[in-house]
This record gives sequence, C-alpha cells and structure tokens, in this order.
Amino acid sequence: MTKKQKGFSLIELLIVVAIILIIAAIAIPNLLRSRMAANEASAVGSIRTIVTSEVTFNSTWGVGYATSLMTLGGTAPCTSSSTSACLIDPVLSAGQKSGYTFLAPGGAAVNGIIPTFVVTALPQSVGTTGQRAFCSDESGVLRYDLTGVITAATDVQCQAVVGILQ
Repeated sequence: MTKKQKGFSLIELLIVVAIILIIAAIAIPNLLRSRMAANEASAVGSIRTIVTSEVTFNSTWGVGYATSLMTLGGTAPCTSSSTSACLIDPVLSAGQKSGYTFLAPGGAAVNGIIPTFVVTALPQSVGTTGQRAFCSDESGVLRYDLTGVITAATDVQCQAVVGILQ
C-alpha cells in the first residue's frame, strides 16, 4: 500500500503567488489614480462651495467678501456673524480636506469694503493626493493648473491661469 501525498507542490504555490503579484501590480496604480481623481473632484466641489459662501457673505453682511476661510466658517455650535459666518463646515474652514490645502484670502479693503477674493486648492502632495491645482475668484470661473502649483494670491493672478474647468 503506497501513501499518496496530498497538498500543493512548490511550483504550484509559486505560480499562484506570481499571478497574485501581477494582478496587484495592475490594480494598485489604478486605485491610486482613482483616489487622486476623487480628491480632485472633492476640491472642485469645495471651491464651488466657498465661492457660493463668499457671495452669500457679501450680500448678507455688507462688508464685501470674507477675509479668510475661518471667517466663512465657525466652530460648532456656530452663531452667525461677520467674523464667523457659519457658511462652510469646520473641516473646510480649517483649510485642509481630501488631500488638498485651501486658501481664500480677501483682497485689499477699499473704504472698509473687501471687493475681491481668490480661492485656491493645492494638492498636499502633487502626484499622490492630486495632480491639478485649482483657483476661482468673484467671477465664479474655476481654473486649473496641470502642474499642481498655483501661486494665485489675488483674483488677477487667478484669472491669468489658462485652464478653465467647464
């Protein structure tokens, strides 16, 4: 009576491991690209929210646009005022969300009124959390830069960015 060995041979196990590694090598880059695309979509949505909040702030308080993201936001529970408008959530008003850093400085005041603003969204790590940088201003036009770096500190600098998101 001969005993028959049960189980897998070393060659069979190596083939299975090789197949798993090939599948992982194909899937992981696609997963990273999907995450970057999701972060970029979130950044675009957040910029649109900030622009809408700036317009609401301007029409509600009569002092022009907000001086910063913190002015548009507020901590919970939030009481609305011209220094803490409660228009955006605390996460976004802190300036970082979904792999992007947000800035929204108001322009220089003219007779106590801030007539302009610019909103920028920069990837925290270009090529990892996002590829494109975004900006918008009081016109509401959303612009992007493929290098992931925008130095738009004013609305005029944002308007100089070539890429326009439809």
